[in-house]
Amino acid sequence: MGGHGATSLLILATLLATATTSSWAVEFQATNSATGTPGGDRFDKEIGLDYSKQVMASASSFIWETFAQAEPDRKNVALVTLAIENMDGVAYTSSNGIHVSASYIGQISGDVVAEFTGVMYHEMTHVWQWNGKGATPSGLIEGIADYVRLKAGYVPGHWVKPGEGSRWDQGYDVTARFLDYCGGRRDGFVGMLNGRMKEGYSVELFQELLGESVDQLWSDYKSQYN
Repeated sequence: MGGHGATSLLILATLLATATTSSWAVEFQATNSATGTPGGDRFDKEIGLDYSKQVMASASSFIWETFAQAEPDRKNVALVTLAIENMDGVAYTSSNGIHVSASYIGQISGDVVAEFTGVMYHEMTHVWQWNGKGATPSGLIEGIADYVRLKAGYVPGHWVKPGEGSRWDQGYDVTARFLDYCGGRRDGFVGMLNGRMKEGYSVELFQELLGESVDQLWSDYKSQYN
């Protein structure tokens, strides 16, 4: 991804334009404990804490819109935190706390702001999505998070192309692409699926919402692109 400065300004302008007052009741906090390391210093220089909190607010509003969630239907979360830390991997979310690797930020090639923003949309989805009271398979959980990232327009170049993958619940980009196909079969499908997962999960939800089994949907999806 090129045009770092222009892209960063465009993203910031978009965030400022789309951040809504619907997130006023939620507090967003961000800290960087990795200052002094290459990744931590790059975060301070090219991303920053203020921008991070703007992303958290904008992502929350986007997720609520994508899930078609009115305030009574959302999780009762008053505080979401972000910590930039020295750790392995890319990022993870525990409860309402997001942890992002400074090492990962340090080695991002291309537009670091766009990549960081995409990661944050994924992780913020974990804060707000329902998990079927623990029964939803991890591949679907991660696929929904990447679906939100896809719909927000932050798709990295290494993602699979539509139609690729070996299983519908493979997770991440594979499942995100499949869910996008399912959304084309019924507008708002992913939001409906998430809403149903507030009380539990069954693979039969695909049949109930789309009229076909998930295996048939996956077969139809693969056939469309092959």
